[in-house]
Amino acid sequence: MKKSGLSVAIAVVVLLPVLKLPAQQPSEPQQSEQPKQSEQPQLPKQKIPAGSKVFLAPMDGFETYLRDAMAKKKVPLEIVEQRERADYEITGVSESKKAGAAKIIIMGSIHSREEASIKVANLKTGELVYAYSAHKENSAHGKKSTAEACAKHLKDEAVSPK
Repeated sequence: MKKSGLSVAIAVVVLLPVLKLPAQQPSEPQQSEQPKQSEQPQLPKQKIPAGSKVFLAPMDGFETYLRDAMAKKKVPLEIVEQRERADYEITGVSESKKAGAAKIIIMGSIHSREEASIKVANLKTGELVYAYSAHKENSAHGKKSTAEACAKHLKDEAVSPK
């Protein structure tokens, strides 16, 4: 049975990645590979003391949801209205995407997609002490859901117990 040039070329293209032919040896000796360091800054291990004063920076309305969520989740931080009185500042962003017609028809979901990120910085040192991002694919309660996730993780991971 005679094979055409095209079928041989297809077989080579398909089988080449499977065969994993050895790569050319580099001219320089290889160094042992070490895991790459994360591109994100390393956050300090120190936690925010319970009772610390925090200022919620304006976040296009998300700060209102975050304030309510921090009260609901009983985050042991005191929220102040003036930045000058605060020890820490919480900044962040939030984004909502309503369910489109295709998602409603195909998936049967009317819920929005929510994303939010917060950062907590020490105002005296300028040091970033905590960061968190929440992603809710089918959020029935919109920004409230992501704000509550941010507050819960802030309480559990960043604030020292009383």
